[in-house]
This record gives sequence, structure tokens and C-alpha cells, in this order.
Amino acid sequence: MSLPPRLFLRGKARLPQVLGHGRLIALFLLAAVLGVRTFDPAVTQLLRMRSFDLLQELFPRAVTDQPVAIVDIDDESLATIGQWPWPRTILAELVDRLTSLGAVVIGFDVVFPEPDRMSPALAAKSFVGLDRETRDALARLPGNDSVFAGALGRSRVVLGESARERDLGDGAGPPLRSPLATIGTDPRSYLQGFPGIVRAVPELEDAAAGRAMITIMPERDGIVRRVPLVLAVGNILFPALSFEMLHVALGESVLVRASPFGMQELLIGEHAIPTDRQGRVWVHFARHEGNIYVSARDILDGTVDPARIAGKLILIGTSAVGLNDNKTTPLDASLPGVEVHAQLLETVLGESYITRPDWAERAELLLIALTGLAMIVLVPISGARWTLLVLVLFAGAIAAGAVYLYAAHAFLLDATFPLATAALLYTVLVYAGYSREETQRRQIRTAFNQYLSPARVEQLVNDPSKLNLGGEHRNMTFLFSDIRGFTAISERYRDDPGDLTELINRYMTPMTDAILAHEGTIDKYIGDAIMAIWNAPLDDAKHARNACRAALAMLEELATLNGKLAADAVSGEAAQQDALDHGETLLVHRVFTPRLDIGIGINTGDCIVGNMGSELRKSYTVLGDAVNLASRLESQSKNYGVAIVIGEDTEAHVRDFACLELDLIAVKGRAEAVHIHALLGDDEAAATSGFMELRSRHIAMIDAYRGQRWDEALAHIASCRPLAPRLDAFYAFYQERIADFAVRPPPPGWRGIHVAETK
Repeated sequence: MSLPPRLFLRGKARLPQVLGHGRLIALFLLAAVLGVRTFDPAVTQLLRMRSFDLLQELFPRAVTDQPVAIVDIDDESLATIGQWPWPRTILAELVDRLTSLGAVVIGFDVVFPEPDRMSPALAAKSFVGLDRETRDALARLPGNDSVFAGALGRSRVVLGESARERDLGDGAGPPLRSPLATIGTDPRSYLQGFPGIVRAVPELEDAAAGRAMITIMPERDGIVRRVPLVLAVGNILFPALSFEMLHVALGESVLVRASPFGMQELLIGEHAIPTDRQGRVWVHFARHEGNIYVSARDILDGTVDPARIAGKLILIGTSAVGLNDNKTTPLDASLPGVEVHAQLLETVLGESYITRPDWAERAELLLIALTGLAMIVLVPISGARWTLLVLVLFAGAIAAGAVYLYAAHAFLLDATFPLATAALLYTVLVYAGYSREETQRRQIRTAFNQYLSPARVEQLVNDPSKLNLGGEHRNMTFLFSDIRGFTAISERYRDDPGDLTELINRYMTPMTDAILAHEGTIDKYIGDAIMAIWNAPLDDAKHARNACRAALAMLEELATLNGKLAADAVSGEAAQQDALDHGETLLVHRVFTPRLDIGIGINTGDCIVGNMGSELRKSYTVLGDAVNLASRLESQSKNYGVAIVIGEDTEAHVRDFACLELDLIAVKGRAEAVHIHALLGDDEAAATSGFMELRSRHIAMIDAYRGQRWDEALAHIASCRPLAPRLDAFYAFYQERIADFAVRPPPPGWRGIHVAETK
């Protein structure tokens, strides 16, 4: 059956309208987006996880009860009892005291892989010159591990063990006291598996009520969001520390349920714990719970309130700085790893689960498709005034829906991809509409060719570059320098501009030579100011380092020039005096002796470099935010009392140079704050003992300042000033700022950012 000719022609006419206005391109993009989301590369996973972090930040778990306490091997405990590891007789005493205080179950977030070297028999072997009788007597004493094992046997203790990526042949140890039984599909192919394990000493394993994994594996970006409750070590299923503590506390059977699609849940008696397909549980984090920590020192010296221990699940771990057991979570940049186990226990005990079932991804794909199709249909037919409203409405609905599902039901829905899809398609469709309008305007302009002479038109046709301006994108380093107080110097030469010109020439020559000698290019001179660039037009792989060396060379050249100027002034006055002594008549005047000081700002970043300007006049120059920041840094050198200020991107290339951080500053005209540094010398200067001592004290000063520990910061300033007299103005500047903060404290949430009021 064929269409009537008139209907066929009407269909051909409507097809461009349906697929035009950028819709065809948008459909291809939508298909590509759906493909990327289905493939789910690392970048999409990261975006999704960060959006989930934001939800946890907005709606952290509310703490209503605290069934868990952490016995903390903290810095105070180490200072009192001694460095880690402690003799296991002390740990035995710790376990006995916790048991007597009413601890339900004790879990060690610590591994004991080797016998205690402080045991009498082992210690005797390391003593030199010990007589045989004493050695034999020590060997007959009970070993520390035996004492510790006895304490474990008198309590209900779960020992921590750690999975590792290599099997060193020691196996997984003796069978678990209560092996994990499975229901349905064998879960081992879905669980995170490891070939080996870091076991505890067998004597301790035999005495403990349970053994469990303390392994916490962060996501790709280093943030801990999910913790596996079950891991596979070889063919054996191992419980996580928190899960085994629950098992020991309840004393009920444990079952692992899996399906052909992965893990589903863990069952302890009548309690069901939902997991993802890899046996992990989303930790519903609360804000850092400082009041659940009890110092191990307080347990051992008997000063702890028994109510903080009685009837609770006890985790033993560390927050000590030197033991480095810290994790990053959605709510905390650095959290003791033992608290992750504690928060997981509270999540399970309070049944405050975050859920993200397997069908969530399919729902998100459908949401992406519906959102994309709606944008493709609506944006082209909406007027210019309403297109943005369409985007805002869709984005708001998606974001609000994701927030509601989490706040009301702790359900995780990924809104990032639907939002990104809406924004991408909006941009493409709006650009397509704009491009269509531009084509129409171009056609209108073409009609005016008859009003121009053919010769002029042919000139443009034969050489289109006459109309072209622009350049290339590069990562470069920029230097700005300026003479301080130049206006006052110029006023002293107002009656003799020739001398001022000679002075500037004497200054510019060595400065320029220093820049050129270190691979730099002079972009322009602006009065007494110099702008130089590196890595264009010729490539320079060490552009940041060369710029810094050039700046240091400029200071050396300036010192030489100031010496010559002073010598010239002395010789000039001597010549005048000699003429007077010989009776010559001349106009006597005092010789002006200028001392030149300069400020230098250096920054590294991306920019556009090339021929820019107008159709009539072009110049080879650079444009970009990084260039503007370099100029602002030069202006700030005077405020901070240093000669050379470099940006954080430049400092990253010269970490081995003598650099000191000055501030975290938001310069004029720029919202984003940057760390700025003083450049004091090259790598040889940085290696001196004097600078290393200064840097250590200076870093401590900056840390105390940002921590609002004003007295500590002032004390560090006092120790720094004798080490660096040339930074005296800088430290005086900070003293004034701290004095002001002492009277008018910074606002809540202050991160040490200084907002520059002037350029």
C-alpha cells in the first residue's frame, strides 16, 4: 500500500521539523549517555559516590543511643604506658578490667601476628651477658601470650585479623568456631576475595571467642562508604569484625544468603542485615562521636566511669597520630579506622540502613532516558525566555526527588547523570537554535555584498587570516616585576628626566638579561614594570623552575646595581668637592642616591597565547586567569614584606627550593583562594640547616594560626624572627593580624582565608 502523493510530500516536509533544531544530534548524545552509564566507567562511579556523600553530609545519622564504646589507645595512653606495641600482659589486664566492668563483647581492631617479644623467654635471648641460671629462670616464667590468652579465655573477645593480597603459605588458620553457612547460590564469586591472611598468634586464636577481618577497603577515591560484612579468604568465608561481634553477643546461628545476582543479606537468628551484591553494607555515618571514646589509660588506672563500659560492645583501637590508622569518610577527612567499625555496628544495631537495591540502576537509566526525551521535545519549541525555565524545572525535580528519597527512606538514587544529561542536551539544543539563527543572519549579510567594492571583497577572500585573531592553549609561567616607590623616585628626577631615563635603562638591562638567560621571553615593558613569560613561543619543560631562577637572579643583579648606584653617588659628590677645592665655579647640588627595591610575582597555569589585538594592530601576548593572578601576586609582595611571591601551581614545581607559605588568599577580582609562597632561594639554599629549621618552625606557625591557636602562633613567630631577619616585616604583619583576631575573632567556619581588599 502506497501513500497518496500529497500525504507523502507532507511527511517529507515534517521530518526535518521533527528531527531538526538539533534534535537528531541530541538523540545521538542521549544514546551515548545511556551507553556510558551502562558501561559505568570510573568517572561516573566517582560522580555518583560524591553525590551520595553530599546526601550523607546533609542528612547524617541521628545518634539516639550509643551501644558501642571505643577503648582508645590514644596519645595520652602511649605517653603514660609507653610506645606501641605494649606487652600483652598489659592488654590482658585491659581485657580483665573491661570484663569486670560489664563489657558484652570486646573486639580488637588490632592484629597480633607475632609472639610478644617482651615475654620473659624471648626477652632473655636478646640480653647480652646473661648467665645461664637467670636465663633458665626467665624461660620458666609464663609467657606474655599465655597471660593474654588466659584473659581472652575469661571473656568474650573477637580478635582482629587482616586480609592480604599474597598467600605466604600460612593459610587461614584453624577453622572458625562458628563457620558461616550459606543459603542459595555460593556467594564466594561475588565477595571480595583475598589469597592470604595476617593471622593472630595461634595460642591467641585458640583462646578467643571469635576471629574476624578488620580489613576496610575504601572506594576508588579513597573514601570509605561501604564495609564488607563477609570476605572470602581462599575458600573460607570470614566475617568482618563488627559482624562477628554481633554474632558472639547474640550467640545465634549465622546464615549467608545469596542469589544468582549476588549477595542479598546476612541472617543472625531472626535479624536480617541487607547487603549489596558484594556483601557490603553502606555505613550510615553520624557526625564524629567523640564521647564514645574512652582512653585505655583511664581503664588501666581505674578512673573510668563504669557506666561508659557496662552493657556495651567494646572496640579496642587507636587514634594516636603515629599509628596512622585513619580513614576518610563522607563526613570526615580523617577519622580513626576503629570508629568506622563502631559506626557500622550502630548502623546495624539501630537498623538505620542505607539501601540501594540492584534495580536502582535500571530505574536511573529509565530516568535518564525520560529526562533526555523530554528535553529534546520541549527545549526547541520553548521560546528563548522559557528554555532556561525548562532546565531549572527538570533539574529541580530530579534533585528534590533524590533528596526526598534519602531523607525520608535512606534510599540512594543517583541524580548526577540525569542532571548532567539535562544540562548537556539543553546546551546542545540551545546552541543548535543559536547556530540556526546565526546562519540566517549570515545569509542576510551576504545580501549586502553589492554595497562593497569587489576589490575589497577579493582581498578578504584571498587572505582570510586578515580577519583572524587568536592563539593556542598552553601551560605557562608568568613573571611580573615592579619597582617599589617608583613615583617618589620619578619626582626626585622631575627637573632632569634624562637622568631618570638613564636610571631606568641601567635597571632594565640587567633585569632583562637575567630573564633571557633563564629561557624567558619579555612580553612587554610597562613603565618601570616588566612582564615575562616562559614556555612560549619556544617549549620549555622546566618553565616554572626557570622563572624562579630568573627571579632570584634579578634580585642578585639588583643588589649589584644598587652597589654601583651608591658608588656613583659617592664619586659624584667627591668630584663636586674637588672642583670646589680648585676654585671652579659650578652649581652645587646634592647627588640623589636611589636605592631600588622590586616586587616580583610568579604564577603557573593555563592560558591562551598568540597574536591578539585588533584588525589593525596585533601583538604576541597571553590571556588567562593565571596571568592576572601573577600580576596580583606581584602587588601583594609589598603587603607581605617579601621580594618574590609565587602561586601554589608554581610552588608545586619547585618544592626543593627555599619556599615558605605566606597565606591562603583570595586576591582582588578572584573568588577562589590560593596558597601563596615566598621564594627565598634555590635548592642549595633550601638544603641548609638554617633554612630547614626555619621552615619547620614557620610551618608550625602557619598551622597554629589557621587553627586559631593565637598564643602558639605568636610563640612560633618569636622563634622564627631571629632565623630570618629579612622576613621581619612579614612576621610583624602576622603579629598585627593575630592581635586583631584576638579582639575580633574570625567567623565560624573560617579556614584561614585572607581576602585582599586591593589589587
